[in-house]
Amino acid sequence: MKTQGQNILFLILLVTSILGYSQVKISGKVSFKNKGVADVNVTLKDTYDGSTTDAQGNFTFETSEKGAHIITFTHPKYENVERTVSLENQEVSLSIDLKEQISEIDAVVVSAGSIEASDKKRATALLSPIDIYTTAGADGQISSALNYLPGVQKVGGTEGLFIRGGTGTESKIFMDGSLINNYFSNSVPGIAGRDQFNTSLFKGNIFSSGGYSALYGQALSGALMLESVDLPDESSYSIGISPIFVNAGFQKLDDHKNYSYGATAGYSLLSLMQKVFKFNTDFVEAPQGLNGDLNFRFKTKSGGFLKYYGMFNSNKMGVRSESLEPEYDFSLVKLNGKNTFHNLSFRQKFGKYLLNVGGSYSYNRSDLHFSTETNDIESNRSQLLTDGNYLNFKAVMERKINRISAVRGGVELNNTDENLNFEAVQKHYKDLISSAFLETDLGFSNALSAKIGVRAEHSSFLGKNNIAPRFAIAYRLAKDWTTSLAYGLFYQNQESKYINGPAHLDFQRSQHYIFQIQRASEGRTLRLEAFYKKYDQLIKTFNVTPDKEQNQQIQTALNNNGYGFAKGLEFFWRDNKKTFENIDYWVSYSYLDSKRDFLNYPASLKPGFAAEHTLSAVAKRFIPEWKLGVNLSYTYAKGRPYYDIASAFENDKAINYTRHEGRLKDYNALNFSINYLPNIGKKDAKAFPVFVLSVSNILGSRNIYGYNFSADGSRSSAIVPPVNTFVFIGAFISFGVDKTDDAINNNL
Repeated sequence: MKTQGQNILFLILLVTSILGYSQVKISGKVSFKNKGVADVNVTLKDTYDGSTTDAQGNFTFETSEKGAHIITFTHPKYENVERTVSLENQEVSLSIDLKEQISEIDAVVVSAGSIEASDKKRATALLSPIDIYTTAGADGQISSALNYLPGVQKVGGTEGLFIRGGTGTESKIFMDGSLINNYFSNSVPGIAGRDQFNTSLFKGNIFSSGGYSALYGQALSGALMLESVDLPDESSYSIGISPIFVNAGFQKLDDHKNYSYGATAGYSLLSLMQKVFKFNTDFVEAPQGLNGDLNFRFKTKSGGFLKYYGMFNSNKMGVRSESLEPEYDFSLVKLNGKNTFHNLSFRQKFGKYLLNVGGSYSYNRSDLHFSTETNDIESNRSQLLTDGNYLNFKAVMERKINRISAVRGGVELNNTDENLNFEAVQKHYKDLISSAFLETDLGFSNALSAKIGVRAEHSSFLGKNNIAPRFAIAYRLAKDWTTSLAYGLFYQNQESKYINGPAHLDFQRSQHYIFQIQRASEGRTLRLEAFYKKYDQLIKTFNVTPDKEQNQQIQTALNNNGYGFAKGLEFFWRDNKKTFENIDYWVSYSYLDSKRDFLNYPASLKPGFAAEHTLSAVAKRFIPEWKLGVNLSYTYAKGRPYYDIASAFENDKAINYTRHEGRLKDYNALNFSINYLPNIGKKDAKAFPVFVLSVSNILGSRNIYGYNFSADGSRSSAIVPPVNTFVFIGAFISFGVDKTDDAINNNL
């Protein structure tokens, strides 16, 4: 028995020795850019043998396999690597260099000068439709909500996006790539026009306050790119009722979800609110409007989209104010405006190519009647009639190079045909701007990317060409930190209202330099941005007064000798329910230093539309147990400068000079709104009402937008909002669409 046990022990030792002798040790180091990479899975293919790298990138394991085998190295952030080895009796040592895995999700994105909001990027969305509807003081308007973001100035007395020291006309708005030539309604002097487009029409947007893509042009300051909804989630009907307006609409989605169509109509009238509130503006004819729109969306079998949208709007109002001229008691102005807009777009993928084709047509008519009133007798009637037809066509072809690189190019045509009649001034302005552009996105790695583009334009009216290069680069500094740098050259024609006589003109031009640092994590965004803009070839004008009784002046273009600059710093912070439960808030601050010598300015001056300091804060809280959303917003802006500039002839030379100048009082406005949704939690409810109460400028601050001056400059009157504090009450009811998730997740 002893001998047998010894034999068994000897046999075990012999087998162990043989097995131990046949084991081969495999070791090495895995690196990326000469730095060890941890947690890389190292596996001998088709076996269970392998290991994982340590913090320094080292690995080691043993195998009894023999012959030629493949070792794989895998990590989610890097491309897979395979190495063939010959396993005999000798130790194997490997040194592996990894390549970064290029990913659309992980890749850094160029963001200098732009803020993007869409359904696909809710984590960083800053201006989704829900954001706009629930921002107190925005009145559901996209342009008003933009005032709470850095870079946009709160001007008030006229419509438009005033971006980083630019005028309201130096920014352009696009829908599905096509230019909208009449985004705002017609207006009278001192009262800004409103957005004509329903916010719920759009699923997202990209707002660029500088350095925007070469696909867009004819804007010296910035661009707002709106993307319309493809197909609704389901069929629905809706109505809205308030003391100001009534509207109704529907969206019909076919059973197979291949197409949809819809329409809305509305009517507004301010006369009832005039009886409730003390208005600063004397509306002899209360503002009223009639609007409607149609849409059709069709999804092709191959995944393409054809979309149509059409809009019609008419608005009227009459305003009476105390005359600045001593021989008259009052000045009156009456408006009759009409607008229509049609947009057709088609998107289709052909193999590796994506085609986007779109076109738009806009018609705008503004009929202004001026008169004076003395002892209740109206006299000195005059009319300013303008109408314009605008056509825009754009085609863009894009090809992906890899997951994060692409090249795109295309052409654009923008045709303008306008007529103006005012006393002795009558004109017909026509211009065709032909454009071609090419742009590429270059993803060098997940941490480094660039966008390079160029745009060329020709204006038939000016008889001139331009070439505008644009460049941007982004780099990831750390996990959540990125930095971007952008440069661009931008051209824009003069506004046609200044073209009232022969003049040798050229494109106006601006150069943008933008540097940004951003930290973006789930629910939180921090942006710091510095910019510098240089203006050249700005238009210079001279005042002509064809209607002396009304003191209505027309500025006529002289030359392109104007120039200027704008520079500043911006801060933005958003915390979406991360720090405080159910509270979404953001804070923005802008510092702006700007000077210009343009239009009728007699010298280089701080523009009257540029505030040196602007601070905004927005906070939203949804209280599920009360079924209530509470929203606050506040805006402060340092008082802007104002000027009374007159024109005269001196030694047969036209000159402009300043008669009066000063600074407006600081702007302050605290706004409040609540949204009540009584149907939350009722699973079988078929109607989903939302009740809204909104109070703008709740503290009643008397804000001033500027001053009007008499013909001789001896008298003046302040330009103020129609009402200091405004209260809105309304009900919006949707049939067939459950708003519960929107209310809970998005602070509806």
